Amino acid sequence: MSALPWHAEHWLRLQARRARGALPHALLLCGPTGLGKRAFAQRFVHALLCEQPDEATGDACGHCRACLLLAAGSHPDIVKLTYGLRKDGVQRSEIVVEQIRDLSARLALSSQFGGWQVAVIDPSDAMNPAAANALLKTLEEPAAQTMLVLLADAPWQLPQTIRSRCQRIEFHLPASEQALAWLQAEGVTDAATALQAAGGNPGLARDWTAQGALDRRREVRKDLAALAAGRGQTADVVRRWLDDEPAQRLWFAAQAAADEMKSRADRQEPPLSSAMDAEALAQWYTAANRTRQALRGPLRDDLLLLELLAAWR
Repeated sequence: MSALPWHAEHWLRLQARRARGALPHALLLCGPTGLGKRAFAQRFVHALLCEQPDEATGDACGHCRACLLLAAGSHPDIVKLTYGLRKDGVQRSEIVVEQIRDLSARLALSSQFGGWQVAVIDPSDAMNPAAANALLKTLEEPAAQTMLVLLADAPWQLPQTIRSRCQRIEFHLPASEQALAWLQAEGVTDAATALQAAGGNPGLARDWTAQGALDRRREVRKDLAALAAGRGQTADVVRRWLDDEPAQRLWFAAQAAADEMKSRADRQEPPLSSAMDAEALAQWYTAANRTRQALRGPLRDDLLLLELLAAWR
């Protein structure tokens, strides 16, 4: 598996600890979606279980017995824990205490290959309070050569007692030069615009470009400019946004408001010609982000968007 350039420092630190025999018993990998923390976790776990890791890089060899079993998804010393199914067959929206108890019982057994036992919990921030409390005992009394790898997009949702017992590896947005070079190597056209649209996140920029996000971004700005000028119907815009990635469109709408605030601060022509003053623009920016979060809740999406766009107009 290929390594991402902004992972290098984290990888080298882990390998240095491994060489000293000082690996922690639990890792918490966190940071925004799109920065490859799950790829990093897979790379690390494969290297940890590999029987002949590369001496120079620490990476898995890819051809030993352990690597072949990992590739086939049948290595006996790794457990992957995620959302389970309820008795009626519907997927749960959280990780529950029974899953953690089963995991703890499994980790109490000896490794079948005589090496590390690894448990990957993803997303760990989906554990409910009872599950988190059950995991705490395993974290406090880890078995020898047991590694817990927790992944979280929202680590603040984990109890402090869990976070404090893990070695935290936090993935931050890379420098724009590094991100642009990677995007160009990935074949992303108009990499600078894509990176700006994704808020500096190169993984999202690549994925969103492939999914037509830049077209949506242009449409959002066109819609906001038209509404500010009194053209078109708010209800029509709401319908179109709801039909195609509404949360992403709200992300772009908030960006547009931020760009307008910046252009006014720089004494440039407002790009969307909104009649709102700076304070109202700042409030609308906050409202757009709140609306994006509210789309996950029980309120009607069309009413949420109508209220937001009516305020813009």
